[in-house]
Amino acid sequence: MRAVVVRTYGGPEALLTVEVPAPEPGPGQVRITVEAAAVNPVDLFIRGGGLLMHGAPAREQTGMGCDVAGVVDALGEDVTGVEVGDRVLAASTWGGFNRDFGPYADQAVIAVDELAPVPAEWPAERAAALPLPGLTAWQCLDLLGLPEGSTLLVTGAAGGVGAMLVQLATLRGLTVVALARSGDEAYVRELGAHYFVDDIELVRELLPEGVDAAVDPARLVQPAHDAVRDGGKFIAVVVDGGPEDGRGIESQVMWAHSAREQLDALVELVDAGKVKVPVAATYPLTEAAAAHTRMAEGGLRGRLVLLP
Repeated sequence: MRAVVVRTYGGPEALLTVEVPAPEPGPGQVRITVEAAAVNPVDLFIRGGGLLMHGAPAREQTGMGCDVAGVVDALGEDVTGVEVGDRVLAASTWGGFNRDFGPYADQAVIAVDELAPVPAEWPAERAAALPLPGLTAWQCLDLLGLPEGSTLLVTGAAGGVGAMLVQLATLRGLTVVALARSGDEAYVRELGAHYFVDDIELVRELLPEGVDAAVDPARLVQPAHDAVRDGGKFIAVVVDGGPEDGRGIESQVMWAHSAREQLDALVELVDAGKVKVPVAATYPLTEAAAAHTRMAEGGLRGRLVLLP
């Protein structure tokens, strides 16, 4: 099978497509034939050696990818509740990304507790683009625990995580202030945003006392923190460091994790038409480097997805 790996950390050119034997599932794992694998910011982080800064040892080879959709083709020992032929999606993070092969491949091994069933009629790119953005948004909102009617600032509101945050926050009865590029206003309002700004400084003009909370997928950090009222809450999404302490604001950094019940709930919401899964573009698996280059440029509405 083909797999995209990194053997020397670096830019998009570090991504290599190699031919390798298909992996075998171990206990508690399944193997899937990959239909689609989404590109997430964490993939760029890993490719560049970001895990080394968190104390992970350098590896001779690292398999790429996290979000995946496909069809189960083999079961490991002690696997129940899943059958060969089932169509599934997953946010695959088993082993903390310390693995030789990941979902950027023709076949991938997934921990059974990281996957969820996906409707047969869903396009593969939709299924692959859902898990990590959906889980990140869901877990951020759970962490905030805001009551209905609270104001929430979402930065990067047109992106993969941002779009999920806008939709899920609206469903929870929150008032969403969306920050995105000026050309994205109609789009994020369709997602449910109540207010739109294309400059973070405008938040205080709308709400002089500040928003009750902010989630910051755009990694603005301090400017987004400054838009929060005294005693409010702030979540940075996958970023090293945080804003300056002060004003009684509770600040946290979010690293999402796989959660089967949450994935099931997200699939149900999407299937009911209550949540949209934005896909910006698709690329062949062999053009993973081009997809990484495009993601680094920013300004995307949703995820980029690789198709084997």
